[in-house]
Amino acid sequence: MTVLHLRRIILFFLVVCVSFPAATFASYKDEYKMSVVVGAKLPWGQGAQRFADLVREGTDGRINIKIYPSSSLMAGKQTNEFLIHRQGVADFCFASTINWSTSIKELNLFNLPFFFPDYKALDSVTQGAVGADIGAILNEKGVTLLAWGENGFREMSNSKRPVANPEDLKGLKIRVVGTPIFIETMKALGANPVNMNWGDAQVAFQQGVVDGQENPVVAIQIPVKIWQFHNHLTVWRYVVDPLMLTVNNKVFATFTEQDQEVIRNAAKQAASEQLQVVRKGLVAPDLSAYDVMKEQGMKITFISDQSRMAFIEKTKSVTAKWTNKIGRDLVEKAREAVNSSGN
Repeated sequence: MTVLHLRRIILFFLVVCVSFPAATFASYKDEYKMSVVVGAKLPWGQGAQRFADLVREGTDGRINIKIYPSSSLMAGKQTNEFLIHRQGVADFCFASTINWSTSIKELNLFNLPFFFPDYKALDSVTQGAVGADIGAILNEKGVTLLAWGENGFREMSNSKRPVANPEDLKGLKIRVVGTPIFIETMKALGANPVNMNWGDAQVAFQQGVVDGQENPVVAIQIPVKIWQFHNHLTVWRYVVDPLMLTVNNKVFATFTEQDQEVIRNAAKQAASEQLQVVRKGLVAPDLSAYDVMKEQGMKITFISDQSRMAFIEKTKSVTAKWTNKIGRDLVEKAREAVNSSGN
């Protein structure tokens, strides 16, 4: 082999090595769409924007994610989000387990009534083996779970009376999300569940047609000033609403390993920050979020351990039915994690 020939070979490999990353980056889209079902100003929407900003900074502008808030990518139908994500209409999502639970039955784990007593129990599930199992389930269905965020425990407000025991719910018309397990839970407790979008619900509250609703405190109730409609809040932690920061598998595969790592790290940071925001003021000794509501004239009822057991007893049939649908092994694995968390 001549020296000239050797130089040509070396030059060829140098050109390939330099050109390969450029060709890879050239295949990136100018914009990646991210679906969020709420408005941009809520902590959930802000968490999505924080993720997008971190990715843009970490990739030197190679990956630009645009947030599409308020369910705009699926024409307002929240339960269609997983479908459009799997199809690639949405490249990324910051999604509620509730909205995806109609498509992925295992996510109804987080909808089981009174299953998670506190945040410590929730973290033991999402950050442990069960969370990893759910990530594997999502991956098989076409999306990669990057990190867990949170919308919070769903507490109930109403305009009629304090609710401290199951009997207090009898006859109350409560606005709920449209997934079947929510409707069945409210019926088991003696309430009359009403499914309607949030805009219509607020009008119904004003007119006295609907008595109450259930939503996370910091993430929803305080931002929308729920005290405009209701003067009673029940802190019962009956259902929790984790958020999942995800990316379409095919889209993720188009990124270099370096950029994939940037995306994973950005997701973990943004989700962690967002989670801290929605928990702020809700965990003793800092209960300042409830103080805000009290200052606005709301009367707050924290259910006792004895009352919680009564609520659990009332909803046993719902838990049993949905345990079979979710998968008994997954539910029992989650129950073990909850119990080992100190509850």
